[in-house]
Amino acid sequence: MRSVMDKLDGRDRAILRLLQQDGRLTNAELAERVNLSPSACLRRVKLMEERGPIDRTVMLLDPQAAGLPGVAFVLLTLDQQGRAALDAFEAAIQRHPEASECCLLAGTADYMVRVVYADAADFERIHTEILTQLPGVVRVQSTLALRTVKRTTALPV
Repeated sequence: MRSVMDKLDGRDRAILRLLQQDGRLTNAELAERVNLSPSACLRRVKLMEERGPIDRTVMLLDPQAAGLPGVAFVLLTLDQQGRAALDAFEAAIQRHPEASECCLLAGTADYMVRVVYADAADFERIHTEILTQLPGVVRVQSTLALRTVKRTTALPV
């Protein structure tokens, strides 16, 4: 079965690359850069929003300016791996904005959570009051990032 991306042509991919770089481009600017009329460009963007691959449009914040310069990658192990246990954990992690990303893993740990925090005291609060209190968590292993070398939300299209 062909993926949505397989059905896109070069112009669609160019639109996606440009929008990933700057989601605030006007339709007129975007159309000019991909050599389309504004109406044709808008039609393509709307189709990609309806059928994929465009999920949503967001504004990215600078972590330093937002007062959240710290990043930790936390491996969490649950006491059970049944569907009910995973569902309970996944529902609970959704309620915590400090967890900016959460992935189910194959390996020794069950989940990896990317956590943003203000300072050491804030991370201690997150660890003690949130991470260790999540349903089924029996082990928490944290690695603190010293510096972010690359940060992107762009996918190679």
